[in-house]
Amino acid sequence: MASYYVNRRAQLNGDHEVHKVDCRYLPDPKNREYLGDFPSCHGAVKRAKEIYPTADGCAICSPECHTR
Repeated sequence: MASYYVNRRAQLNGDHEVHKVDCRYLPDPKNREYLGDFPSCHGAVKRAKEIYPTADGCAICSPECHTR
């Protein structure tokens, strides 16, 4: 299990990236929202999409959930 966060600030393409807690691109605390602990990024992205429909996995820490 890993802790996941979603970036509150959208990227230029409108995506809100989902990151593992140990990702080098994890946003500053004021710009991230805790999603919970999940066995994979798939559950974290699903949860993030409930908040931000354009959520997507980080290409670095969650490449299997990165679609754009």
